[in-house]
Amino acid sequence: MAQLKITQSRSVIGTKQNHRETLRTLGLKRINDVVVKEDRPEVRGMVHTVRHLVTVEEVN
Repeated sequence: MAQLKITQSRSVIGTKQNHRETLRTLGLKRINDVVVKEDRPEVRGMVHTVRHLVTVEEVN
């Protein structure tokens, strides 16, 4: 199964509480943190919610 490399590229200061919680759920705590998650609809939905705060790459 494909995987996604998710990197937090922007700060959460001044963002909505929901966006901060979504980043924590993904496992991101600070700028430049990186996590690798399976490419599933649930993860895609979370990434879509915080798309302005993260960068996403597909990993084989």
